[in-house]
Amino acid sequence: MDQIMSLPFGVALATLFAIVMIRVNVTYWLGRGAVTGLAHTRFGSSLEGPKAARAQALIRRWGPYAVVLSFLTIGLQTAVNLAAGAARMPQRRYLPAAIVGSVIWALLYATIGLAALEAWLAVAAASPVGAGVAVAAAVAILAWVLVIRRRRAAAKSADTVV
Repeated sequence: MDQIMSLPFGVALATLFAIVMIRVNVTYWLGRGAVTGLAHTRFGSSLEGPKAARAQALIRRWGPYAVVLSFLTIGLQTAVNLAAGAARMPQRRYLPAAIVGSVIWALLYATIGLAALEAWLAVAAASPVGAGVAVAAAVAILAWVLVIRRRRAAAKSADTVV
């Protein structure tokens, strides 16, 4: 990352774009290849059923939006691109979404992303315990938010049943 951060902005942006485009397209094609390979096994018939057809229709319709939005997440991007390939999202829909998402990702990382990473690494180097406490606090806050949302959803579900 240090080499990329030391490059002029335009070169760093182009480098980051190329890196992410290669990565997401490889992931997409791994998903397609996995499904193609699975089709030749005893599980292959499950790929052609009504549930699979509905999932593929959903991916074809809403998949490009999911692909673009996945670039704003950490950890979900690979799963979405793999799912797009596995669901056989057409290239004419996938590729434009991957390009837009890659541009967004490259812009974020070339501007605030790399600066935030550098700041985080400096904090972690200066105080590993402090960095660990910050990560633990972030995880605790995320868990708390998820529990509250699930409780509200369960309460809302119980109210509609009654």
